[in-house]
Amino acid sequence: MSHDFITVPPADRYRIINARLPVDLAPELAEAGTADRLAACDIHVESGRIAALNPPGHSTPGADEPTVNLRDGIALPRFVDIHTHIDKGHIWPRRPNPDGSFFAARTAVAEDREANWNAEDVRARMDFSLRCAYAHGTAALRTHLDSLGKQAAISWPVFAEMRETWKDRIALQAVALFPTELAVDDEPQFRMLVNIVARHSGKLGGITFLGEAPTPKLELALDRTFAIAAAHGLDLDLHVDESTSPDARSLERIALAALRHRFMGRIVVGHCCSLTLQEDDQRARVIQLLGEANVAVVSLPMCNMYLQDRTPGRTPRLRAVAPLHELDAAGVAVAVASDNTRDPFYAYGDLDMLEVFREATRILQLDHSDRPWLRLFGLAPAEIAGFRQHGRIATGLAADLVLTRARTIQELLSRPQHDRVVLVNGRAIERTLPDYRELDDLLKITRPASHQSRGHIEIGEEHHA
Repeated sequence: MSHDFITVPPADRYRIINARLPVDLAPELAEAGTADRLAACDIHVESGRIAALNPPGHSTPGADEPTVNLRDGIALPRFVDIHTHIDKGHIWPRRPNPDGSFFAARTAVAEDREANWNAEDVRARMDFSLRCAYAHGTAALRTHLDSLGKQAAISWPVFAEMRETWKDRIALQAVALFPTELAVDDEPQFRMLVNIVARHSGKLGGITFLGEAPTPKLELALDRTFAIAAAHGLDLDLHVDESTSPDARSLERIALAALRHRFMGRIVVGHCCSLTLQEDDQRARVIQLLGEANVAVVSLPMCNMYLQDRTPGRTPRLRAVAPLHELDAAGVAVAVASDNTRDPFYAYGDLDMLEVFREATRILQLDHSDRPWLRLFGLAPAEIAGFRQHGRIATGLAADLVLTRARTIQELLSRPQHDRVVLVNGRAIERTLPDYRELDDLLKITRPASHQSRGHIEIGEEHHA
């Protein structure tokens, strides 16, 4: 049997035959779905768009119309990743986390930001991160930007450059990241930051630290945040209760503030780890409030599993992830996302949403469920963040697809799908990932002289005493 990679012709008009599409990401095929929520389909591509989605063999291709036979392989829409930190990305080699804890990560990032985050540094690492995401199949991405002090005036203009440069490849959004208490502690700086965010069409964020119980100061900060966001027409995206402490309950206060202010913008909250650890009746009450306030929850399972419940010499006891099953069952909008990439908050990752979904399935136990969890890395985050043209496969939309050899969801999640093919406007893109060596000079990484002098690397080389 041939194991050649899927080959998509560089043609203006062609057909992808014998594909399987998740009906949760291709709603017009809902009635054709089988028990595994997949539907057999031929995809007609014309001028970079999906001209038709037809049952297999429904029509005969013209003599000059090439075909790509997926042989029952699953086709997905390009991915939507709505919680990342590409301004922090890839600083691990010069500023690792010494013990893997949250507080050590915060200190390491602050030190690196103060010492190194000029425009050139941020631009290079953002571009590297986006090239990784693009190669893996991401179509739309939201990043949080550290926005304290001088950094806001550096990172937001760089982000604006990236958004323009990448607009035909990845749709970009940005959120200002700062301690929520800034709205109380330094109101002039807070208002100046809001103006920067509004000028760059961004989102207003905030961090509720960390394992503490809510205080009157938090209440005042939330009131000021909601009021100023409404006045400037800004959506909100907050880091919330990123802790294994059951005392961390700012999520409920955020929902109450949204209701109190009758806030009309979008509200997203990320992490929400401590909600899992609360008593059942308290958790149910908060989830009900989130639904009433129209607050969406994004889980970051890989980063949270890395940081939370970490004690040297002790195996972690807790999963420390948001209760997505209960949230989804209650009608709260939910999604999963990448979060940090090769920085002190998460040492690994590559902005590959297929990896995120694979790991989320295992960590959150999304399998053995009749819920439409595939929505989490396509249609659901697109709806939450307002990426209207992304996250789904539909007639008339751009042919932005990820083609795989996997015939079932179990096959899809059992391997990394390194041989996936990514289509942007109907054309297969070059999927070679950027080499980490590109960042060596920027990160001031010095490699052993023996490797530098030989000019090559021998894979699998071992050194023995």
